[in-house]
Amino acid sequence: MTQAARRRVVVTGIGVVTPLGSTIESMWEDLVAGRSGVDYIRRIDASTFPTTFGAEVRDLDEGRLPSQQDLLEILDRKNLFGWVAAADALRDSGILNGNGGTDAAPHENIGVALGTESRRQDFLPKLADGTLYANRHDHLRFSPFVMGGTLAAHYGLGGPQVTVSTACTSGTQALGVGFQKIAWGEADAMVAGGCDSLIDPLMLTGFSLLGALSKRNDEPSRASRPFDLHRDGFVLGEGAGMLVLEEYEHAIARNARVYGEVAGYASTSNAFRITDSPADGQGAYLSMKNALSDAGIAPEEVGYINAHGTSTHQNDRSETAAIKRCFGEHARHVPISSTKSMMGHLVNGGGAVELIICLLTMNHGVLTPTINYETPDPECDLDYVPNIARRQDVNVALSNSFGFGGINATVVVKQTDRAAHAGRS
Repeated sequence: MTQAARRRVVVTGIGVVTPLGSTIESMWEDLVAGRSGVDYIRRIDASTFPTTFGAEVRDLDEGRLPSQQDLLEILDRKNLFGWVAAADALRDSGILNGNGGTDAAPHENIGVALGTESRRQDFLPKLADGTLYANRHDHLRFSPFVMGGTLAAHYGLGGPQVTVSTACTSGTQALGVGFQKIAWGEADAMVAGGCDSLIDPLMLTGFSLLGALSKRNDEPSRASRPFDLHRDGFVLGEGAGMLVLEEYEHAIARNARVYGEVAGYASTSNAFRITDSPADGQGAYLSMKNALSDAGIAPEEVGYINAHGTSTHQNDRSETAAIKRCFGEHARHVPISSTKSMMGHLVNGGGAVELIICLLTMNHGVLTPTINYETPDPECDLDYVPNIARRQDVNVALSNSFGFGGINATVVVKQTDRAAHAGRS
């Protein structure tokens, strides 16, 4: 479908649960201040692992969790993060007009697109103590579809329901799917985003064996240092980001507040190695190039890039090469930051949180920094907004996510018409 023929899509609600705070306000305050959410792991005893730190969610009020016992039994830690973020996004949007809940009439034009997977943190402890499947809901907790299905059932969302599981790219691809469902007329609105939690023995073991994690155990808050010459790996994190995407005219008709417009989306494959990025950034380059083409936006119009920026040697150099190929001379003038420097890698939840950060950047006119950037890498020589936030107006922003399996995804957002911003304060 051509850009002229498709429907416009805007963002009318946002919600987060992150290591930097479980509200939009607290997360944004910490991002702008350049605070790190990385510290020694407390949820489990990590003292015997090569990496003893991570970015944990520590401020989530239990009163914000669902009150129904069956939901608490079905939803594991990562999905509870997603639930809270989705509830906040729906409340922020006001799209259900107070009619959410299990007794609500189905909203046939509103769907769900979620990035998650079936990883279950309590599998090993329950297997060890013989309580696995002791609860009638235990088998459901393994299923990746549970989060989307539970949200749809609870809020009466009768539109399309899609679950995406593509590792680090899941949240961004879910947003892309949600965007396309609305643009192509299959829904008027979608609750879209991702959730994850990687702070567990299996993930610590697996990523340690891959050699992907930082081992800076003496100074965790300085461990995640994207694009810095002395980076030594990424930091495991946890959290969720959820957005309400809505057809433009539908949002205007109800006088909704609009954070920005989703202008374009693309996804590509590296066709390379399953855990490595190619040195020339070919797949990432095509993802950005195609997303900009989908948006009808020239590279020089982009005012900010939220990089995938994991703090691994290969990823950061590959992404830098891809940005140079895509943006040409403008690459040296567009500010880039990696918020993973402050909140670690949220994997399935990362892309959605990072797109929310792009929207907040446009709305506040503030670029969040890449902290711990101390020694420039000659192969990473662009403007990474080092260490200190910067005031700058941004009309177009781009968010990158690149995942294991060689999967890339990019979303482009832009400021929308002034008229769309009328409404709730």
